[in-house]
Amino acid sequence: MSSHIETLPPQSDDILVIVNAGSGKKSGAEKHVAMMDRIEGHKGVTIKRMSPNMDITEFAARGVADGFGTIVAAGGDGTISGVCAGLSGTDVKLGVVPLGTFNFFARSLGIPQDPCEAWDIILAGHCRRVSIGEINGKRFLNNASIGAYATVLQVRENIYERWGRSRLTAYWSVIKAMSTRYRSLRLRITVDGTVHEIRSPMAFVAVRPYQLEEYGLPGVQSIREGEMVLYLAPTGGRLNLLLTALKVLNRKVQQDKDYTMLTGSEIIIETFRRKRLVAWDGERSQMSDPFHFKMLKDDLNVIVPARAMPVP
Repeated sequence: MSSHIETLPPQSDDILVIVNAGSGKKSGAEKHVAMMDRIEGHKGVTIKRMSPNMDITEFAARGVADGFGTIVAAGGDGTISGVCAGLSGTDVKLGVVPLGTFNFFARSLGIPQDPCEAWDIILAGHCRRVSIGEINGKRFLNNASIGAYATVLQVRENIYERWGRSRLTAYWSVIKAMSTRYRSLRLRITVDGTVHEIRSPMAFVAVRPYQLEEYGLPGVQSIREGEMVLYLAPTGGRLNLLLTALKVLNRKVQQDKDYTMLTGSEIIIETFRRKRLVAWDGERSQMSDPFHFKMLKDDLNVIVPARAMPVP
């Protein structure tokens, strides 16, 4: 993936801002208000606030059809992922205002975590083509997984409702889920034509290097070369899975001992069940087996800082 940055002529100067005010921490409310004060009244800007039943991908696609030159996703990785699916394969500029808990996508592009600073980056309009992943037609920005991590997200929502959204509660949800729920899956995995028969409680596919660097995992160079990285958690019961999760959080995992890693440009996973819960970018839904992963090269036209770090 080229790290070349360019300023492309938009379809128009009009900007559509799709906002998920429920993203991220309550402590970020003041910054969110300051951002909205700056955006509202800006010439050529239309603001759409998300509601729980809103199809964000369909709304973003409608914005493309309506001729908006820039569509801004203001929210967490799940919100941004939904907007990206509506912009996939187009030249419409994607602006990112990070309002989530982790903001892996924005951080991977060097986009400021302060919403007002991120808005200033959008107005500058420097763009880069960015690759993303796809599983059974569903676009994802950072990762997608089958098995234990989808269970973590279910537990996380209950913890968020009680204790609020934060990195601490997110990490606690991992520990709680891994210590109470375990199921080993029979997997047939085909990576670039090579078949692997494996048992594992979780298959985790990454398409962006930033998150791997965050947790000290290998595979960064493979992603930079256009491949996906598949991690398979070890079998051995709940305790072993919990210990592996704790090692990941503390950047102490060891390849071949704590996980198996495979890399390739096309990955197909069969679980011998008609449907399973799949997690991607903090979201989840039921999908049909088999699960076909691929990389969509240079799929998005994303607004980034003029001196953004090189990313795939």
